[in-house]
Amino acid sequence: MKEKKISPLYRLVLVLVRIFSPKYRLIGAENIPDEACIIVGNHSQMYGPIAAEIYIPGKHCTWCAGEMMHREEVAAYAYRDFWSNKPRSVRWFYKILSHLITPLALLLFNNANTIACYHDARLISTFRESMEMLHYGYNIVIFPECYDEYNNIVHDFQDKFVDLARFYHRKTGNNLDFVPMYVSPKLGTMSFGTPVRFRPEEAIENERKRICTELKKEITRLAVLQPEHIVVPYPNIPKKNYPKNIPLEVYTHDETAL
Repeated sequence: MKEKKISPLYRLVLVLVRIFSPKYRLIGAENIPDEACIIVGNHSQMYGPIAAEIYIPGKHCTWCAGEMMHREEVAAYAYRDFWSNKPRSVRWFYKILSHLITPLALLLFNNANTIACYHDARLISTFRESMEMLHYGYNIVIFPECYDEYNNIVHDFQDKFVDLARFYHRKTGNNLDFVPMYVSPKLGTMSFGTPVRFRPEEAIENERKRICTELKKEITRLAVLQPEHIVVPYPNIPKKNYPKNIPLEVYTHDETAL
Protein backbone atom coordinates (compact mmCIF):
# COMPACT_ATOMS: atom_id res chain seq x y z
CA MET A 1 0.00 0.00 0.00
CA LYS A 2 1.35 3.40 -1.00
CA GLU A 3 1.88 5.67 2.00
CA LYS A 4 0.07 9.00 1.86
CA LYS A 5 2.28 12.09 1.90
CA ILE A 6 1.02 14.42 4.62
CA SER A 7 1.28 18.21 4.30
CA PRO A 8 3.25 19.93 7.11
CA LEU A 9 0.51 22.58 7.17
CA TYR A 10 -2.08 19.87 7.87
CA ARG A 11 0.05 18.60 10.75
CA LEU A 12 0.04 22.12 12.21
CA VAL A 13 -3.73 22.42 11.80
CA LEU A 14 -4.17 19.04 13.51
CA VAL A 15 -2.14 20.24 16.49
CA LEU A 16 -4.39 23.31 16.78
CA VAL A 17 -7.50 21.16 16.49
CA ARG A 18 -6.24 18.94 19.30
CA ILE A 19 -5.74 22.00 21.48
CA PHE A 20 -9.04 23.77 20.84
CA SER A 21 -11.54 20.95 20.13
CA PRO A 22 -13.27 18.94 22.87
CA LYS A 23 -11.18 16.27 24.61
CA TYR A 24 -12.77 12.80 24.58
CA ARG A 25 -12.74 9.89 26.99
CA LEU A 26 -13.28 6.47 25.40
CA ILE A 27 -15.98 4.20 26.86
CA GLY A 28 -16.32 0.57 25.79
CA ALA A 29 -13.32 0.57 23.45
CA GLU A 30 -12.99 -3.14 24.23
CA ASN A 31 -15.98 -3.64 21.92
CA ILE A 32 -13.78 -2.82 18.93
CA PRO A 33 -12.61 -6.24 17.68
CA ASP A 34 -8.98 -7.07 17.00
CA GLU A 35 -9.73 -7.81 13.34
CA ALA A 36 -10.78 -5.10 10.88
CA CYS A 37 -14.33 -3.81 11.34
CA ILE A 38 -16.69 -0.96 10.44
CA ILE A 39 -17.34 1.66 13.12
CA VAL A 40 -20.66 3.48 12.66
CA GLY A 41 -21.41 6.64 14.60
CA ASN A 42 -23.60 9.70 14.95
CA HIS A 43 -22.20 12.56 12.90
CA SER A 44 -22.63 15.26 15.56
CA GLN A 45 -21.94 17.85 12.86
CA MET A 46 -18.15 18.36 12.57
CA TYR A 47 -17.43 16.81 15.95
CA GLY A 48 -17.85 13.15 14.99
CA PRO A 49 -15.30 13.11 12.14
CA ILE A 50 -12.81 15.23 14.12
CA ALA A 51 -13.09 12.95 17.14
CA ALA A 52 -12.71 9.89 14.92
CA GLU A 53 -9.55 11.25 13.30
CA ILE A 54 -7.87 11.99 16.62
CA TYR A 55 -9.20 9.56 19.21
CA ILE A 56 -10.27 6.24 17.68
CA PRO A 57 -7.51 3.77 18.58
CA GLY A 58 -5.60 1.77 15.99
CA LYS A 59 -5.44 2.09 12.22
CA HIS A 60 -8.59 3.59 10.73
CA CYS A 61 -9.97 5.57 7.78
CA THR A 62 -13.14 7.65 7.70
CA TRP A 63 -15.59 7.92 4.83
CA CYS A 64 -15.98 11.56 3.90
CA ALA A 65 -17.94 13.42 1.23
CA GLY A 66 -15.86 13.01 -1.91
CA GLU A 67 -17.05 16.38 -3.19
CA MET A 68 -15.10 18.04 -0.37
CA MET A 69 -11.88 16.65 -1.84
CA HIS A 70 -12.23 18.21 -5.31
CA ARG A 71 -11.68 21.94 -5.87
CA GLU A 72 -14.45 22.28 -8.45
CA GLU A 73 -17.07 20.65 -6.21
CA VAL A 74 -16.38 21.98 -2.71
CA ALA A 75 -18.32 25.25 -2.81
CA ALA A 76 -21.54 23.86 -4.26
CA TYR A 77 -21.54 20.87 -1.92
CA ALA A 78 -20.67 22.89 1.19
CA TYR A 79 -23.42 25.42 0.58
CA ARG A 80 -26.02 22.76 -0.22
CA ASP A 81 -25.17 20.48 2.70
CA PHE A 82 -24.25 22.98 5.43
CA TRP A 83 -26.05 26.26 4.84
CA SER A 84 -28.87 25.99 2.29
CA ASN A 85 -31.45 26.12 5.11
CA LYS A 86 -30.18 29.42 6.47
CA PRO A 87 -32.60 32.41 6.33
CA ARG A 88 -32.88 33.79 2.83
CA SER A 89 -31.58 37.20 3.96
CA VAL A 90 -28.14 35.80 4.88
CA ARG A 91 -27.70 33.11 2.25
CA TRP A 92 -25.52 35.42 0.15
CA PHE A 93 -22.96 35.40 2.96
CA TYR A 94 -22.86 31.62 3.12
CA LYS A 95 -22.53 31.33 -0.64
CA ILE A 96 -19.41 33.47 -0.39
CA LEU A 97 -18.21 31.50 2.63
CA SER A 98 -18.59 28.22 0.76
CA HIS A 99 -16.00 29.46 -1.73
CA LEU A 100 -13.68 30.85 0.94
CA ILE A 101 -13.44 27.51 2.76
CA THR A 102 -12.38 25.62 -0.37
CA PRO A 103 -8.59 25.76 0.28
CA LEU A 104 -9.07 24.66 3.89
CA ALA A 105 -11.41 21.82 2.89
CA LEU A 106 -8.93 20.53 0.33
CA LEU A 107 -6.14 20.63 2.91
CA LEU A 108 -8.12 18.82 5.59
CA PHE A 109 -9.95 16.17 3.62
CA ASN A 110 -7.05 15.22 1.39
CA ASN A 111 -4.55 14.84 4.22
CA ALA A 112 -6.66 13.21 6.92
CA ASN A 113 -7.20 9.45 7.13
CA THR A 114 -10.12 9.59 4.73
CA ILE A 115 -11.80 7.62 1.96
CA ALA A 116 -13.80 9.64 -0.56
CA CYS A 117 -17.46 8.60 -0.44
CA TYR A 118 -19.74 9.26 -3.41
CA HIS A 119 -23.43 8.76 -4.16
CA ASP A 120 -23.06 8.39 -7.92
CA ALA A 121 -21.20 6.02 -10.25
CA ARG A 122 -17.98 6.83 -8.38
CA LEU A 123 -19.25 4.82 -5.40
CA ILE A 124 -17.39 1.81 -6.77
CA SER A 125 -14.11 3.60 -6.04
CA THR A 126 -15.26 4.11 -2.45
CA PHE A 127 -15.83 0.38 -2.01
CA ARG A 128 -12.62 -0.52 -3.81
CA GLU A 129 -10.48 1.67 -1.56
CA SER A 130 -12.36 0.51 1.54
CA MET A 131 -11.72 -3.12 0.67
CA GLU A 132 -8.02 -2.37 0.27
CA MET A 133 -7.85 -0.67 3.66
CA LEU A 134 -9.72 -3.52 5.36
CA HIS A 135 -7.20 -5.92 3.77
CA TYR A 136 -4.39 -3.99 5.46
CA GLY A 137 -6.16 -4.14 8.83
CA TYR A 138 -7.66 -0.65 8.92
CA ASN A 139 -11.05 -0.09 10.52
CA ILE A 140 -13.50 1.91 8.40
CA VAL A 141 -15.37 4.72 10.21
CA ILE A 142 -18.71 5.76 8.71
CA PHE A 143 -21.21 8.47 9.67
CA PRO A 144 -24.25 7.47 7.57
CA GLU A 145 -26.93 9.84 8.90
CA CYS A 146 -29.28 11.63 6.51
CA TYR A 147 -31.84 14.39 7.10
CA ASP A 148 -34.74 12.05 7.89
CA GLU A 149 -35.41 11.98 11.62
CA TYR A 150 -35.23 8.73 13.60
CA ASN A 151 -35.27 9.93 17.22
CA ASN A 152 -33.78 12.68 19.37
CA ILE A 153 -30.36 11.01 19.41
CA VAL A 154 -29.65 9.99 15.85
CA HIS A 155 -31.09 10.60 12.38
CA ASP A 156 -31.97 7.84 9.95
CA PHE A 157 -29.20 6.09 8.01
CA GLN A 158 -28.29 5.86 4.37
CA ASP A 159 -27.93 2.10 4.20
CA LYS A 160 -25.72 1.22 1.21
CA PHE A 161 -22.61 1.13 3.40
CA VAL A 162 -23.76 -2.30 4.62
CA ASP A 163 -22.93 -3.70 1.18
CA LEU A 164 -19.27 -3.35 2.05
CA ALA A 165 -19.66 -6.39 4.32
CA ARG A 166 -21.12 -8.41 1.46
CA PHE A 167 -18.17 -7.61 -0.81
CA TYR A 168 -15.76 -8.38 2.02
CA HIS A 169 -17.36 -11.76 2.65
CA ARG A 170 -17.24 -12.66 -1.04
CA LYS A 171 -13.54 -11.83 -1.19
CA THR A 172 -12.33 -13.22 2.13
CA GLY A 173 -15.02 -15.59 3.40
CA ASN A 174 -15.06 -13.62 6.67
CA ASN A 175 -17.90 -11.62 8.21
CA LEU A 176 -17.43 -8.02 9.24
CA ASP A 177 -18.60 -6.56 12.54
CA PHE A 178 -20.34 -3.18 12.63
CA VAL A 179 -19.45 -1.38 15.87
CA PRO A 180 -21.91 1.33 17.04
CA MET A 181 -20.36 4.55 18.37
CA TYR A 182 -21.95 7.49 20.15
CA VAL A 183 -20.04 10.79 20.15
CA SER A 184 -21.00 13.35 22.80
CA PRO A 185 -19.10 16.64 22.48
CA LYS A 186 -20.93 18.03 25.50
CA LEU A 187 -19.76 15.21 27.78
CA GLY A 188 -16.46 14.65 26.04
CA THR A 189 -17.13 10.94 25.55
CA MET A 190 -16.93 8.46 22.69
CA SER A 191 -18.86 5.30 23.54
CA PHE A 192 -18.63 1.99 21.67
CA GLY A 193 -21.42 -0.57 21.91
CA THR A 194 -22.10 -4.21 21.12
CA PRO A 195 -21.01 -5.08 17.56
CA VAL A 196 -23.54 -6.24 14.95
CA ARG A 197 -22.22 -9.02 12.71
CA PHE A 198 -23.08 -9.34 9.04
CA ARG A 199 -25.10 -12.44 8.04
CA PRO A 200 -24.09 -13.47 4.51
CA GLU A 201 -26.88 -16.03 4.22
CA GLU A 202 -29.55 -13.30 4.41
CA ALA A 203 -30.76 -11.14 1.51
CA ILE A 204 -28.79 -7.91 1.36
CA GLU A 205 -31.99 -5.81 1.52
CA ASN A 206 -32.87 -7.46 4.82
CA GLU A 207 -29.34 -7.04 6.15
CA ARG A 208 -29.29 -3.36 5.34
CA LYS A 209 -32.49 -2.86 7.32
CA ARG A 210 -31.51 -5.14 10.22
CA ILE A 211 -28.01 -3.79 10.69
CA CYS A 212 -29.03 -0.14 10.43
CA THR A 213 -31.89 -0.65 12.88
CA GLU A 214 -29.70 -2.45 15.42
CA LEU A 215 -26.98 0.17 15.13
CA LYS A 216 -29.40 3.07 15.64
CA LYS A 217 -30.91 1.34 18.66
CA GLU A 218 -27.52 0.68 20.20
CA ILE A 219 -26.31 4.23 19.57
CA THR A 220 -29.48 5.46 21.26
CA ARG A 221 -28.89 3.12 24.20
CA LEU A 222 -25.34 4.39 24.58
CA ALA A 223 -26.66 7.95 24.69
CA VAL A 224 -29.42 7.43 27.23
CA LEU A 225 -27.15 5.50 29.59
CA GLN A 226 -25.08 8.65 30.08
CA PRO A 227 -25.93 11.65 32.27
CA GLU A 228 -28.44 14.10 30.88
CA HIS A 229 -26.81 16.25 28.23
CA ILE A 230 -27.42 18.21 25.07
CA VAL A 231 -27.14 16.13 21.91
CA VAL A 232 -25.35 17.78 18.98
CA PRO A 233 -27.56 16.71 16.05
CA TYR A 234 -26.59 15.88 12.49
CA PRO A 235 -28.33 18.89 10.83
CA ASN A 236 -26.90 22.38 11.22
CA ILE A 237 -29.83 23.81 13.18
CA PRO A 238 -29.98 26.65 15.76
CA LYS A 239 -28.42 25.63 19.07
CA LYS A 240 -31.59 26.52 20.93
CA ASN A 241 -33.25 23.60 19.11
CA TYR A 242 -30.66 20.99 20.07
CA PRO A 243 -32.37 18.03 21.80
CA LYS A 244 -31.36 16.34 25.03
CA ASN A 245 -30.74 12.65 25.56
CA ILE A 246 -33.53 10.66 27.18
CA PRO A 247 -32.83 10.28 30.91
CA LEU A 248 -32.24 6.67 31.92
CA GLU A 249 -35.31 6.68 34.19
CA VAL A 250 -37.54 7.47 31.22
CA TYR A 251 -35.87 4.88 29.02
CA THR A 252 -36.26 2.06 31.57
CA HIS A 253 -39.97 2.81 31.99
CA ASP A 254 -40.70 2.97 28.28
CA GLU A 255 -39.61 -0.13 26.36
CA THR A 256 -40.77 1.48 23.11
CA ALA A 257 -38.26 4.32 23.46
CA LEU A 258 -35.93 2.48 21.10
